[in-house]
Amino acid sequence: MGHAMADRPDRRKRNEALDLWKAQQRTAARAMLPLPADQMQALFDMLDIELPRQGCDRSLRLVRDWCLQQGLPTERVEEWLNENACNCDCEALANAEQKWQDAIHDVNW
Repeated sequence: MGHAMADRPDRRKRNEALDLWKAQQRTAARAMLPLPADQMQALFDMLDIELPRQGCDRSLRLVRDWCLQQGLPTERVEEWLNENACNCDCEALANAEQKWQDAIHDVNW
């Protein structure tokens, strides 16, 4: 019983190190985001609505049009999507939204 008590601080240190690492990963992921969080949310909200209406033509047409309408840096957004294996509007919604959620939320294992 006494032995289990002895390794508790080590476990706590490991957990703190892991939490710090996760926080650093999130900070790094957030730093890579092409837009502020509220604009990222607005982009995915737009895709949620427009994709079922307009369909995906295997390009980032909806993303590009939306960025232009909002006066946002289209290239940065497209580069970030391409880096995250999103080459069209439906992939952006399916894959990038999860990446973005991971970046802004604390992931509890």
